[in-house]
Amino acid sequence: MKKLTLAILFLTAIACQKKDQTEKPAVVTDEHSYSKPELAVAKHLDLDIKVDFDTQTISGKASWTIDNISKGNEIIFDENTLNITKVTLEEGEEEKETKFELGKDVEFHGKPLHITIEPNTTKVNIYYSTTKDAVALQWLKPEQTADKKKPFLFSQGESIWSRTWIPCQDSPGIRFTYNAKVTVPKDLLAVMSAVNPQKKNDTGVYTFKQDKAIPSYLMAIAVGDIEFQAIDKRTGVYAEPSMLKKSAWEFAELGNMVTAAEKLYGPYRWGRYDVLVLPPSFPYGGMENPNLTFLTPGVIAGDRSLTSLLAHELGHSWSGNLVTNATWDDIWLNEGFTTYVEHRIGEAIFGKKEFEMQNVITNKELTDNVAEYGDTNPDTRLKVSLTGRNPDDGISQIPYVKGYAFLRVIENAVGRDKFDPFIKNYFDSHAFKSITTEDFVKYLNENLIKDDKALADKIKLEDWIYKPGIPTNILTVSSVDFDAIDKIQKSWRETGVAGLSKKITTTAEKQHFIDHLPADITVKEMEAIDNEFNFTKGGNFIIKRQWFVQALRHQYKTAYPAIEQFLIGISRTGSVMMLYKEMVKTPEGKVWAKQIFEKAKSGYHATTIQAVEGILK
Repeated sequence: MKKLTLAILFLTAIACQKKDQTEKPAVVTDEHSYSKPELAVAKHLDLDIKVDFDTQTISGKASWTIDNISKGNEIIFDENTLNITKVTLEEGEEEKETKFELGKDVEFHGKPLHITIEPNTTKVNIYYSTTKDAVALQWLKPEQTADKKKPFLFSQGESIWSRTWIPCQDSPGIRFTYNAKVTVPKDLLAVMSAVNPQKKNDTGVYTFKQDKAIPSYLMAIAVGDIEFQAIDKRTGVYAEPSMLKKSAWEFAELGNMVTAAEKLYGPYRWGRYDVLVLPPSFPYGGMENPNLTFLTPGVIAGDRSLTSLLAHELGHSWSGNLVTNATWDDIWLNEGFTTYVEHRIGEAIFGKKEFEMQNVITNKELTDNVAEYGDTNPDTRLKVSLTGRNPDDGISQIPYVKGYAFLRVIENAVGRDKFDPFIKNYFDSHAFKSITTEDFVKYLNENLIKDDKALADKIKLEDWIYKPGIPTNILTVSSVDFDAIDKIQKSWRETGVAGLSKKITTTAEKQHFIDHLPADITVKEMEAIDNEFNFTKGGNFIIKRQWFVQALRHQYKTAYPAIEQFLIGISRTGSVMMLYKEMVKTPEGKVWAKQIFEKAKSGYHATTIQAVEGILK
């Protein structure tokens, strides 16, 4: 997968990588983890588990290699709803049972697992099983899958849900390597966030190795009737049989995306980059699990119009997986940087005009989100405070779009000739480490601002990171293509809509056109536009989502059956929330929303259910 011109660059990267993974991390207080890594920290996991679809449980042993830094008599792990049956300390080839104690159960956090150890303990074995309350695990019946023949399991660990399927020190500030042995039904394939098998075997036993240090939220597993198809030597697609060929066709540019990212930000350090297309109940557009991105089937539009979404998950291979936010208060370091990387990859592949359009869309998303929250709301800061709250509350659009806008301000202030090397060096300097916002600020000041007061005043770092709302120095952005669409928007009511679908062709262009339809548009005009573009029946879920918002807003009832099917057929949290929020604006809409939710929730992920229930109260 890597395309390096000099062998010495490869050797240097590997050497730096190994060095980075052995350095001890700085101690950071994580309010969402009970672990105290400054006293005793987990370094490597050997996982031996069995996946049982009949009982919908995972059971087995988590063997942790630890560093007892303090030489004390305790190590603390996080657990939530697990059934812990036994804990042993490993001494040579023998295991000795040891005491363990579960602390108070706190909402969202679960319980601390206190394990008695000895000063020289290096390995702790935790025997356990999951329960039906494991938020991270989604168990699907055959009828909930694409092929409707066999059951399916997938996990979603971000933010603090890995502790519901593995006892771990569940903080993004703690990194570890892992090996795993997973036993599944013989007619199913298991895959993980690691080096993966590419076909089923006769035993149902699969082994995995992740030799790059990762945080716990990137632990991932999926089990189902899964097949693999290569795209090129280092990329490929996993999917159910009926989805495999269409998925491989959709993602034909995947290898080129990896190459484009490497040219910008240095070598891809994870070996293979594959994607797994999941059943519709997956709650996100994608999840950047190392080696194997989990994707919603909604990206399979049939015309490659949504493949740019892959650029975001790929970007996480640098920002997020390689350099990770140390706490969930710092999530903008993951998502703001990745949105920036995503748009730069998109520019490299699709051109400057696409980059300009995405800038306009992102600025609008920022404006809309801040307006929804309120410009004095502390949750519109980049550095947020999630103490005492579910850290999933921090996973809004703000860290994505405000973080991106901030990085664009810095880029504009210093120029790409300085900013690109800075970002690349930032990734290299912090590779396989977890950092805080303050770590980034220090690095920025030392390596880019360098006591240049005029530059610091131009960037307004304090305003962007620590203050709510949108700073006054946000860049003014524009797009020639969008300007042309705006002209069309002003004239189509007089000239008619015939032929517009040949002038407005890309996903970004259609999104802009839909988002800026007249506030007083009539049902008859909505129908004419729908007949021209086929928005209601199209395959692009982003376009359908935006169109359905307008359909609800303007009571275009022709689209209502499709809206119901959309909400029943996909569990992507952000997309369904957008529609439910629009529906509850009217009494009759709220009644309808509740009726649809009752039909849909059996196929929704737990995080989606929680989000929608909050809207429907």
